[in-house]
Amino acid sequence: MELSLSTSLPSFSFFLFFFLLVLSVSSEASRRKDEERASTPPRGWNSYDSFGWAVSEEEFLQNAEILSQKLHAQGYEYVVVDYLWYRRKVPGAYVDSLGFDVIDEWGRLIPDPVRWPSSRGGKGFTEVANKVHSMGLKFGIHIMRGISTQAVNAKTPILDTTTGSAYQESGRVWHAQEIGMKEKVCAWMRHGFMSVNTDLGAGKAFLRSLYQQYASWGVDFIKHDCVFGDDLNINEITYISEVLKELDRPILYSLSPGTSATPDMAKAVSGLSNSYRITGDDWDSWGDVASHFDVARDFSAAKMIGASGLLGTSWPDLDMLPLGYLTDPGSNEGPHRRCRLSLNEQRTQMTLWSMAKSPLMFGGDLRNIDDTTFSLITNPTLLEINSYSSNTVEFPYIHGSSSPRGRKHRRSGMYLTRVEEPEVEVFGLTSCKDPKASGWLVKELDQDLERICWKENMESRYGEPFCLYKRNSLIESDEEIMYGSQYQGALHLLASENAKYCLNASPRRKITSSEFTRGSFSRCTWNANQMWEFHGNGTLISSYSGLCAIMKKVKANAGAAGARSWIATGRSGEIYLAFFNLNPDDMVIAAEVSDLAKALPGQSITSCVGKEIWSGIDLGRPMNDTIATMVGSHDSALYVLNCN
Repeated sequence: MELSLSTSLPSFSFFLFFFLLVLSVSSEASRRKDEERASTPPRGWNSYDSFGWAVSEEEFLQNAEILSQKLHAQGYEYVVVDYLWYRRKVPGAYVDSLGFDVIDEWGRLIPDPVRWPSSRGGKGFTEVANKVHSMGLKFGIHIMRGISTQAVNAKTPILDTTTGSAYQESGRVWHAQEIGMKEKVCAWMRHGFMSVNTDLGAGKAFLRSLYQQYASWGVDFIKHDCVFGDDLNINEITYISEVLKELDRPILYSLSPGTSATPDMAKAVSGLSNSYRITGDDWDSWGDVASHFDVARDFSAAKMIGASGLLGTSWPDLDMLPLGYLTDPGSNEGPHRRCRLSLNEQRTQMTLWSMAKSPLMFGGDLRNIDDTTFSLITNPTLLEINSYSSNTVEFPYIHGSSSPRGRKHRRSGMYLTRVEEPEVEVFGLTSCKDPKASGWLVKELDQDLERICWKENMESRYGEPFCLYKRNSLIESDEEIMYGSQYQGALHLLASENAKYCLNASPRRKITSSEFTRGSFSRCTWNANQMWEFHGNGTLISSYSGLCAIMKKVKANAGAAGARSWIATGRSGEIYLAFFNLNPDDMVIAAEVSDLAKALPGQSITSCVGKEIWSGIDLGRPMNDTIATMVGSHDSALYVLNCN
C-alpha cells in the first residue's frame, strides 16, 4: 500500500504540473485575445519605401534588428514586409506580371523560397516571425484583395480548415475558379488579383483558410491592399473582420489604399479595422506632403481619429514616412538614394503625422539611417502627441504677414492663402450616403441616344456641362453571360458617342496622394470597374466598389500654399500648437491667445507660457495677447504651452 502511494505521487505531480501549464498558456492566450487592439496609433517599419517588393529575408531581419536596438524603446514595434513577398525575383517578373508567384496546393500564396529561405518545407513565415518576436517586436505582412489570378488559372481546390481536406458543398469539391470574380480584378494590378465571392461557402472557406494560416505563422499585423478608397470591397472587409475576431491570435487589421477616401466612406470600415489609409501613396515630394492637410482636417472634423475599431480603436492613416534611404515607386531595385524632401519639409511631415495621430511607419532603410532622421522620428514631444494627445483638430484662427518677397496674400476664412487659386472640376467617388451623390440626370438626345450629365453644371458659365454617353454593357463570351445576371442593367459610360473607351471607377495604376483621380478611360471590357448603375434618385453607382460618382471642385494647387495650424491637449493639461507654412517663402504666423479656447471645449484661456521645440526658444514671459513666430518656407513650428 505504501509502495503504491509513493509511486503514484510523481505521476500525480506530473499531471498537476501539466494541468497548471495548460491553464497558464490558455489564460495568457485569452488575455492577449481580449486586450484592446491599437489603443494608440501603430508604430513601426515597413519595407516598401526602401525595397519596393524586392526585399529579402536577410535584409528584412537586419532592419528588424536595428529597430529592436534603436527604436523599440520609442514605441516602434511592428516590422512589416510589404507586397509581393511570394513573387519570384527573376527576369520578366514585375509588379503586375502573371505566373511568377509561389502558391501552395490550396491556392494560397507562400513566401518565395529563394528570397525567404527559412520558408522552405512548408514553414511559411513561421521562422521569420519567431525571430522578430525574439527581438521583442511584432511581425506584419502585406496582402492583396481576394485570390490570385494564378490560383484561379491553376484551378486549385479550396481548403476546408474544419476537416483539413478539400471544401465540399452540394456533393462536390469546390475550386479557385469558382470563387474568383474575374470581372472584379484589382484595378491597378489587373493580372494579379481578383475579389472572392463571399456569398459562397467556398469563398468564405478560402478566406478563412488564409487568415488561419497567417495566424499559425505568427503574424501580428496585416495590411490589406486594394480593398479601400476607390477600390472599396466592403464584403471582403466585413467577412475578414469576422474571421479575425474568432482567431486566438490578436492581429491588427489595416486597409489600403486611400485614394478618394472620405469620412463618410470610412465610417463603413472604421469599426471593422484598426487603421485605414486616407490618401494615395505618399512619396518624398512636397506636393505629396502638402496634399495631406485638407484630408487630415476633414477626418479630424468628422471625429474619425481614434474612433471605435476592430476589438479596439481605429486610426486614419496618412501613409508611411518616406524618409532616409529609399528606392523609387514601382522599382525592382532596393534602396539607392536619399530622401528628396528638405529638412524643413521632413519636419513638417512628421509634425502633421503626429498631430493628426496617424500610424507612424518609417519607410527608410534602417541600415543607413542618419542622425538627423533618427532624431526627427524619435522626437519625444512628437511621439507623446502621436500616442497620447486628445482634442486634436485643425486650428483655423491664425493670421500672418505678407511674404518677404512681396507676393500678395489674402485671408480665406482665417487662413492665409495665395491669391492665385484656380479651381478645377474633377471626377471622383464618394459614399452613396453623401447627399451630393444624387447629382446626375439623364439627357435624351434622340430616341436611341442618351447622356448622363452632372446637373450642377448644366448651366455652368465654364462651358459645356460634364456629360457621358451611356451604352448597355456588351456581353461577348460564355463567361460574361454567366456573370451577366449579376449586372443586369449595368452601363458603360463613354466620352463620345462612338468611342471605344469606357470610364473606369478606379485608376488603372497606383497614384500618389497629390494626384487627382480625374476619371480615366480605357478600352471597353466586361469588367466591373467599367460598369455603372444609374438610379432614379440621381445616383451613379460603380459596380466595382459600390461607391457613387460625383463631380467636385478642387483647388488646382490644393494644400500647396498658405498657412495652417493644428491644436491638441496633452495628458497633463498642456496645449500643443503647431504652425505650418506651406508657402514658398518665409512668413510670420500668429494666433491670439484668447482664440485657443475656441478649439478646446470648456476652457477659458487668458495667458500661456511655454517654448517652441524646434528652435528651443522659450516664450520668456506669460503671453496674454499673441503667439507669433517666423516660419521658414515649407517648415513648421511647434509650441508646448501651459495656459491659464
